[in-house]
Amino acid sequence: MVNYYSIQDPIIHEIDIKKSRFITYLFPIRSEEEFQEHLAAIRKEHYKATHHCQAFILGEDSMIQRMSDDGEPAGTAGVPMLEVLKQENLTFMMAIVVRYFGGIKLGSGGLIRAYSNAVSEALKEAQIIKNIDQMMVALELRYDQMDSFTYFLSQTKHPVTLHDTQYTDSVTFTLAINLEATEEVHKEVTNRFSGQIEWIELGQETVDIPV
Repeated sequence: MVNYYSIQDPIIHEIDIKKSRFITYLFPIRSEEEFQEHLAAIRKEHYKATHHCQAFILGEDSMIQRMSDDGEPAGTAGVPMLEVLKQENLTFMMAIVVRYFGGIKLGSGGLIRAYSNAVSEALKEAQIIKNIDQMMVALELRYDQMDSFTYFLSQTKHPVTLHDTQYTDSVTFTLAINLEATEEVHKEVTNRFSGQIEWIELGQETVDIPV
């Protein structure tokens, strides 16, 4: 079960519309304080910009939502930016669009399209992640079992993500497995290697998985 969707890393993307520059910044965030820090830094960097329009969503239930037109006509910037994030079902993230006015007025409809497109185009470059509850497992194998296990990972029908590999006298794989599939994966791996493995359940964690 997916807890929420967000983005993995910050994104910067720029588009030009009728001589105006629209520079979009996307950040994954966990709090309003983080939002304010990023906004302050961008305002400082782009102190000559005409507008610094904003939108953010927080909470697994997306209950915290804020936006600002920052001097653009009411409803022409922050709202369409926020709507793009909502339509993509994203949370724990923020968007800031910095505008350098190019001398040609866009009108209300043009501004709405411009700010909406600025965020939409930036999101196309973002890596979307889903946050899910998974069981973390340490699986210890011999070196001569590695190829067989790698093949198993490529063929299993269950969502299994390899998070880490440690090489000592043996090979230890740290896996993230969907909670409902943990028992079945354990059976499959045990059968494949005739029980000659060490399987240690490390506990449940929430994990970000690329979509």
